[in-house]
Amino acid sequence: VPAHLPNSGRLGELLMPGRRVWLTPAAPERVPHRRTAYDLALVAHAGHLVSVDARLPPHLVAEALRQGRLTALGGYTDVQQEVRLGASRLDLRLTAGPGQPPCWMEVKSVTLVEDETALFPDAPTTRGQRHLRELIAAVERGERAAILFVIQRDDARRFAPHDQADPIFGKILRQAAQAGVEVHAWRCQVSLSEIRLSAPLPVMLHDTGNPSVTSGPGDNERNAQPRQKAMRPQKSFTCQLDPPTHLW
Repeated sequence: VPAHLPNSGRLGELLMPGRRVWLTPAAPERVPHRRTAYDLALVAHAGHLVSVDARLPPHLVAEALRQGRLTALGGYTDVQQEVRLGASRLDLRLTAGPGQPPCWMEVKSVTLVEDETALFPDAPTTRGQRHLRELIAAVERGERAAILFVIQRDDARRFAPHDQADPIFGKILRQAAQAGVEVHAWRCQVSLSEIRLSAPLPVMLHDTGNPSVTSGPGDNERNAQPRQKAMRPQKSFTCQLDPPTHLW
């Protein structure tokens, strides 16, 4: 069955012959304008379900913010999605009222986990590098900026930039954190019926050239030094999935 993959990553560890996958039907009104009638939604990997739809995380985060569930980014009265900033279109712009600087936010979908560490990206991303530079520029103008990595699986215990896949992205991410861009990571609980933001994860930004570490709740690394306020939910936010079709 042909299906659209709503993800620009390589997903080499997931998309392998014989792997179990689940599809969701496209909206009926969209089918005449598409090449396929289905989207690839979930992949079974090492006893876990992995959501591969990169369109979901910004919506998960936006609704959680609107409901006041992400306390580290609370106090904003308006959440706008897909807002232009410089040469980019960022996922979220948060505002709190007249005279208050906005908070610019980019949300990244993460599917790769190695040794319980979630890694992003899984391929070079000039777009991601550009987004980071826009966030740095926003901080330099006196505005607030954050990047949130949403791990769409439940087997990660920490997040780190994937320097082997894109060393430039990792370098700029560390520069962004040093400049004041907030770096957060959240793990998801994934089932056949829903995806929910379940827990914040520590963010590990150390490398051989920069030994700094950003950490959050759940970090059991003895040498981790907390660098920013962790995001703690009042409760999880859930995204309901259309009934998926199971393929082998």
